[in-house]
Amino acid sequence: MTDLAIVGMGMLTGTQAGRSMRSILAEASRLAIEDAGIDRSQVTAAVEVRSAAGRGGRAGSSDAFPRLLGLPVDFYQPIGRGGTGGAFAVAIAGMLIDRGIANYVVIAGGSLDYSESKRAKSSSGAKGTVRIEPEGYWGRPFGDLRAVSHHSFFASRHMHEYGTTSRHLGLIATQLRDWALLNPQARYYGRPLTLEQYEAEDYLVYPYRRDDVCVMTDGAVAMVVTGADRARDSEHPVSVRGIGFGEAMAQLWWEKRNYTSLAVQNAKQQAFGQAGITLDDIDCVQFYDCFTGEVLLQLEDYGWAGKGEGGAFLESTRIGPGGTLPVNTGGGLMSAYHFGDLTGFSEALLQLRGQATGRQLENCGTALVTGHGGEVLNPGMCSAHSTVVLSTE
Repeated sequence: MTDLAIVGMGMLTGTQAGRSMRSILAEASRLAIEDAGIDRSQVTAAVEVRSAAGRGGRAGSSDAFPRLLGLPVDFYQPIGRGGTGGAFAVAIAGMLIDRGIANYVVIAGGSLDYSESKRAKSSSGAKGTVRIEPEGYWGRPFGDLRAVSHHSFFASRHMHEYGTTSRHLGLIATQLRDWALLNPQARYYGRPLTLEQYEAEDYLVYPYRRDDVCVMTDGAVAMVVTGADRARDSEHPVSVRGIGFGEAMAQLWWEKRNYTSLAVQNAKQQAFGQAGITLDDIDCVQFYDCFTGEVLLQLEDYGWAGKGEGGAFLESTRIGPGGTLPVNTGGGLMSAYHFGDLTGFSEALLQLRGQATGRQLENCGTALVTGHGGEVLNPGMCSAHSTVVLSTE
């Protein structure tokens, strides 16, 4: 298989009111292609990462961003599987490059959730985005109306089995916010959060409060992927050292292990094995942090803490600025912006390229990017997990 590298990135943040999805994806892609130092005529394949959670995704636009940008693509594919779309897109790009179908592949994904929610609230008084009820889904009669409902199962079960507390979740929320305070593009830039403020909040769905939940934002991220041979001519090449995937459906649900663990094991083994690394080689971690509970589970499932010991780990190890384990250094989905796992990719690329102004880590050569989501199992439990290792070393 061809060794891969990411040679260009483009990013839009902030409110994009009045713009279409394809227009912001085209703009981010234009920036990524310029950043890669190539002509758009060299990009002959494109993959669009869409927000289609499996449990109730939104319909995509009928017109694709490569046409709007004038890319001469021989292959275009929209994909969507919750928060693992970016990793799947890189895997697809690798296949296209390995088979000689394309030399450069642009990957783009974005969100207009913030503007859509404001528009929905203005027209109907209800805040939220369009949601499609999946066939056969039984959650509505029991109050499972949004993602926060069934994601809370993870955290509450972990509390029940291992004595995890709300304080432990608050340590995650406040420390990721501390990273966002160093990122001028973050949604919560300039809005500090103390543990006391967190604990004073009312519950949305126990045990989750408002600041246990990811943000809604507008914007887009695009990347240009190519083979390692062509990447040598790039100014800022970042190698894709390993990619792995796991599925929760491999486990038996009645044993309840899927409520306190994510499908990390196989994904980690695949990606770490390809990269030839261990946890000690990772300089920064970009977890998929849709909720604070997912951060806690990943700290355990990847091996920084034993199962059930994530709370104690957070009491003794700082994951925020100045800590020994830098996690979600741009603020993540919790406090910066929500572009699925492309949020993690964008921050990892900035850190590895030495461009994370104000929050740049010293000697950052290897980054972990994870993805999570894509429910295909009732009761809406997240099934897929992705692991990607990126490196400049």
